[in-house]
Amino acid sequence: MVKENKGGFLKGAAIIAAGGLIAKLIGALYRIPLTNLIGGHGMGLYQMIYPVYCLLLTVSATGIPSSIAKLTAERVSKGEGDKPLFSTAMKLFVFIGLGGSLLMALIAPFLAKAQGNTETVGGYYALAPSVLLVSAISVFRGWFQGKNDMLPTALSEVTEQVVKVAFGLLFAYLFRENVARAVVFLLLAVSISELAALCLMLLLFQRVPAPLKLKNGGGMVKAKTVLKLSIPVTFSSILLPLSGLVDSVLAVRLLSAYSTDAVALYGLFAGGAVTVINLPVSVCYGLAAASVPAVASAAAEGKGVKRKLFFALGITALVSIPCAVGLYFFAEPAARLIFRSLQGEELTLLIGLIQAFSVSAFLLSCVQTLSACLTAQGKPKFAALGMLAGVVAKTVTYAFLLRDSQISVYGLAYATNLCYLVAFLLDLLYNLIVSKNQKKRSET
Repeated sequence: MVKENKGGFLKGAAIIAAGGLIAKLIGALYRIPLTNLIGGHGMGLYQMIYPVYCLLLTVSATGIPSSIAKLTAERVSKGEGDKPLFSTAMKLFVFIGLGGSLLMALIAPFLAKAQGNTETVGGYYALAPSVLLVSAISVFRGWFQGKNDMLPTALSEVTEQVVKVAFGLLFAYLFRENVARAVVFLLLAVSISELAALCLMLLLFQRVPAPLKLKNGGGMVKAKTVLKLSIPVTFSSILLPLSGLVDSVLAVRLLSAYSTDAVALYGLFAGGAVTVINLPVSVCYGLAAASVPAVASAAAEGKGVKRKLFFALGITALVSIPCAVGLYFFAEPAARLIFRSLQGEELTLLIGLIQAFSVSAFLLSCVQTLSACLTAQGKPKFAALGMLAGVVAKTVTYAFLLRDSQISVYGLAYATNLCYLVAFLLDLLYNLIVSKNQKKRSET
């Protein structure tokens, strides 16, 4: 039985990891012609808008897959139907997503003014529909993941990237003479890609056999039940994009004290180094996603939680450590491959940022797995506390480091490493405490 569980876990993790890797590779390769077409300033504008989008997207969608997967896995393990849960979750998060889209459109002018760049207003409008679309997509992903079907998530991620790249490059080429307008249409390509992914999910959902999709056992599920788990998960997830929003304002202003193009410096870190580091992290996301139904089922049965926790963490470390080491030693070829248009000081700076930030490929991978395990055990608030402590440490650290022109944007890399280290240590501690307490309750 253990071997079977491990096989199912690894199979699910491998499917999502493959989908995530393909999607990230497409996205990373996308940066090559994109940077050639819109340049460093255009990438800087793009990255100034994205943190706000990620923030609202997180509120409406990011906490959904893991929380819905946990609730679905529990109902399936108890022999209860999953239709009531799916129906409640879809209505709830479509409503929340619609609110997120409207809010993004309403605050766009104020955000652009706060960032000191009115060129970004149109980009916020173009991205606004994505918040609603991803909310619906995330419910589908969580429902499928809770049933140990990871293929729809992988397919939808690849679809998003393929469509985004196709339309993005088309728009970037058509408007290459006007960088601000090109960025707006690049962000519109994101919304188009999410619509395509939602259509795919609807098609896959319709193909699920009726007995699995239309079971009525277990009774109706209240929105309160879904929100009780989703809110802490969302709060935990919201901290990083919220931190990114603060960075896009505070970091750029600090860098402006001694740099003539602080936006470009910030773009090299947020759009360059972070993009490269997120490649291995996206592979390990599959392990985090597969951990939720595995650990949730074990927690419902009252046994084997700690074993599955360490198995997931061990596999994550086995994958992420070689990636982190490889990124450090092969930062130059990676930067030259992905960002071919960069030369001179910009290329040298990006290589240094990748090396300084490489340890986060390991730390962030482990954090997302440990956070998923906490969610699966019904304790997402502990993951939120760990990330909150990390974000506070990060912001305080770079607020001092960026004042030194010798450290410059490297301060963001060092501070972000510290953020993930703090979150990793606290999440590991919380997991051990929670699993120990659950074991004691099952024995009594």
